[in-house]
Amino acid sequence: MERDDQKMGWIRVLLLIFPYVIIVGIFQIIGYIMAGISFEEELQPTTTQSFILTIATLLATLTVLYVFMRFVEKRKFKELGLKIKDRGFDLHAGVIIVLVVMATGFFLLIVLNEINVQNFNLDLEEVLLSIGVFTAVSISEELLCRGYIQRNLMYSFNNYIALIISSLLFALAHSFNPNLSWIALAGLFGAGILLGLSYIYTKNLWFPISLHFSWNLFQAYFGFNVSGQEFYSIVEFNIAEENILNGGKFGFEASIFSLILQIALILLIFRYYQKRKNLTENS
Repeated sequence: MERDDQKMGWIRVLLLIFPYVIIVGIFQIIGYIMAGISFEEELQPTTTQSFILTIATLLATLTVLYVFMRFVEKRKFKELGLKIKDRGFDLHAGVIIVLVVMATGFFLLIVLNEINVQNFNLDLEEVLLSIGVFTAVSISEELLCRGYIQRNLMYSFNNYIALIISSLLFALAHSFNPNLSWIALAGLFGAGILLGLSYIYTKNLWFPISLHFSWNLFQAYFGFNVSGQEFYSIVEFNIAEENILNGGKFGFEASIFSLILQIALILLIFRYYQKRKNLTENS
């Protein structure tokens, strides 16, 4: 089985692409109809509409990955990395780490006069819906990019080569997002490395899911666009001038500060898991 995995890992990734695109497309069409979104008008969807669309994408992702795990790999679905036992620390750590990162970036940009806070808009319904949106997004993308793609690439290649390839695919999957720039693309690649690094050591998705969810949620709540798209924000601010310091219309991910903080987190996470690995090997 192990030898077969080494041969077939990267092939399974290629085999996944076409059915995934088709099934997600079908589910999203259904989602558009249910959300009452016109295919002809290019309007920003409401948070409720975004919630319906992300749930549709999540259901499509679960469907495709279940079929591939059950009938192609002949493995249990939870082997994607969904074992929840003793993962409370991972879930809390992801939230705390990102809250510190986003708060640091936000207040740094205020001090540098890159952003000017205009208003605060606390709407409980929007808060709950946005939590639902980003929960669905984080679970869907982590199951696909880390749980299936990175895991299968790790069967065929060196772990870090697999991490780089899956991170490139993660960045390319977001390359059609609006307001993309070279630094935004670099930030997306860095995010892929950040999200996938712990998976090398744990084969578990709850830390990257927590990190991904919190990154999107707090980025939105602090008033930034998320990967080039507008979402409900608790804080509303104006950008004095769009540049690589504030990230412009793409969001904090396109800020040089985001890249610096990503690199710092990558190094800290790498050091943490290497230290744990060494302690385990020496015990």
